[in-house]
Amino acid sequence: VEKWPVNPVDIFIKQLQACKPLVVADMGCGEAKLAATVGKIHTVHSFDLVAYNSLITPCNIADVPLANSTVDVVIFCLALMGTDFIKFIREANRILRTGGKLKIAEVVSRISEVDAFVSELELQGFELKHKDTGNKMFIMLEFVKTKPSPAKLVENPGLLKPCIYKRR
Repeated sequence: VEKWPVNPVDIFIKQLQACKPLVVADMGCGEAKLAATVGKIHTVHSFDLVAYNSLITPCNIADVPLANSTVDVVIFCLALMGTDFIKFIREANRILRTGGKLKIAEVVSRISEVDAFVSELELQGFELKHKDTGNKMFIMLEFVKTKPSPAKLVENPGLLKPCIYKRR
């Protein structure tokens, strides 16, 4: 990411800097750059498996310690790491208020079929509002929560390819 022309977290930061105060959940936050940058404007809950600093709550992002319908924006910035990502999306649905936004940035090479990926998220209670495929490294998607996820979890593991890290 350091060598990319733009880091998608910087795009999310710029978007949030233009908003009135919101409650934001940064899922798979890494070092919590989002909270460090916009935390004085917004209430930012940063979650990751490891707490790299005091801004981060360590947990599995499929089960975060927030109450139902308490968040305005959920962000997954290069964070849908597992092939069981639907559990993460369902958790986002649980904590988002109806009408809340789900923002996703994911590496282009991981999404085998964008339309099928979008359709799966729509089945989980979201409506696609914006799709940006203009960057050759990552895709950005914005959804709005329209309803709760269905009670039964049906996983479609082929929608995201596993993360493969290259040694450079």
